[in-house]
Amino acid sequence: MSIAVIYGGTRPNGNTELLTDQAIQALEVEKVYLKDFNILPIEDHRHSESGFPDVNDDYNSIIDLILPHDILIFATPIYWYSMSGTMKNFIDRWSQTLRDSKYPHFKMTMASKKAYVIAVGGDNPYIKGLPMIQQFQHIFDFMGTSFEGYIIGKGSKPGDIKTDTAAFSAAKQLQNKLKGTL
Repeated sequence: MSIAVIYGGTRPNGNTELLTDQAIQALEVEKVYLKDFNILPIEDHRHSESGFPDVNDDYNSIIDLILPHDILIFATPIYWYSMSGTMKNFIDRWSQTLRDSKYPHFKMTMASKKAYVIAVGGDNPYIKGLPMIQQFQHIFDFMGTSFEGYIIGKGSKPGDIKTDTAAFSAAKQLQNKLKGTL
């Protein structure tokens, strides 16, 4: 089993990254920082006869990085009660990949994966972050991906997450679970 972490935050060493790093400590993972890639927004051509045109950006290189892995961890700050725009932009592009002849088995491949979500927010995230978790659940259900669990942490300013002992405990539990699958 191999693991890829898809980071949706834009702040280096942000709260979401710190919490995620606790969950993957001492594990071999592929780290994908979406902020380091140029991902253009989707242009909806789902109903066009010619389909989606090729897009000159880095999106396909990210897909190529994550597809070989069995476990995907989606790590995102909670922005305005949802995933970061960077993460949403990445997932929106899946509509294109589902119709891309270069990835004829994209949905089937994603259906073979297990997924986790790690998210940190500042405004009562344990309650207000739940619609975002539900959004991920719907995304994974559509793709056939097994949603194995999530961790929500509380933090606004840099380093705040370090005081959320419950989130760090959950990250440690996830780490132990992941070690057991490798």
